[in-house]
Amino acid sequence: MTNTRLLREKIDKSGYKMGYIASQIGITPQGFYLKLNNTHQFKAAEIQMLCKLLDIDSEEMKAIFFATEVAE
Repeated sequence: MTNTRLLREKIDKSGYKMGYIASQIGITPQGFYLKLNNTHQFKAAEIQMLCKLLDIDSEEMKAIFFATEVAE
């Protein structure tokens, strides 16, 4: 499950728009929102691209994309 709060913080800090991020990882903005809201899961390749784009290190990656509990 994705910790959307932490991911949104990284997105906000990056200054990138959601549509730009979606295009960089190869999905539609709508698909990105579905994944960001835990309706769908991010694929491994998408996680890898997001980590590179948003400068997410391995510890942050675990906390964001492999969270067992998510606080909204």
